[in-house]
Amino acid sequence: MVVIRDCDIRSIGAVAGLAVAIVFTWRLLRSPSGSQRRQQKRQGPSSSNPGVTTHSNVSDVPSDACSPSDDSRAQNVVDEFFQPVKPTLGQIVRQKLSEGRKVTCRLLGVILEESSPEELQKQATVRSSVLEVLLEVTKFCDLYLMERVLDDESEKRVLVALEEAGVFTSGRLVKDKVLFCSTENGRSSFVRQLEPDWHIDSNPEIVTQLARFIKYQLHVSPYKTERTAANVFSAPSLEQFFGSI
Repeated sequence: MVVIRDCDIRSIGAVAGLAVAIVFTWRLLRSPSGSQRRQQKRQGPSSSNPGVTTHSNVSDVPSDACSPSDDSRAQNVVDEFFQPVKPTLGQIVRQKLSEGRKVTCRLLGVILEESSPEELQKQATVRSSVLEVLLEVTKFCDLYLMERVLDDESEKRVLVALEEAGVFTSGRLVKDKVLFCSTENGRSSFVRQLEPDWHIDSNPEIVTQLARFIKYQLHVSPYKTERTAANVFSAPSLEQFFGSI
């Protein structure tokens, strides 16, 4: 990955240098001074008679002199060429996750619209705005989803909602990696056993408990919270953390 990235950087640098050289040479050849020098060479030396004054150099304007509009167009070409390239969502995900390879994530309040196990007894709804980010995470990371539920029917609702949303379509996330438990401590135990590089949760108590065991955590909360540890980050939503909205 590093070798490919270095090659891309060197290729972009070479193309950029070539473009600058071409534009600089073109502007130099089109400049008035360059045109005047070429015209003076064609005209030859001036008269040696001290009583004769020539006005040809004053009255004659080179036909190929560079106009302000030419300069403006050339500058626009350079400006457009060097405009910063907006990173892709995949690049942002990798950068934000610091190249982490394993991620665990709670469902309620992060992936699902619902925020409590009681709500899952009635319905389960995947947040449409999080799908793109979720699928990008699965491309680079080993992702595990987990949640506390009150009954087996809630488990089925969650799996059906995830399947209908297309979460399992890519094949990178399978149903076996969606874990369920009956207590919050059980979910915390899941995380510690999996030893992820990142854990994403909406429960501040779980985030606090895991801070000393997990390398990085993201606390998802609609309310602004104080940072509890140096390795704990916060955002209103998963997609806002990655800047996709």
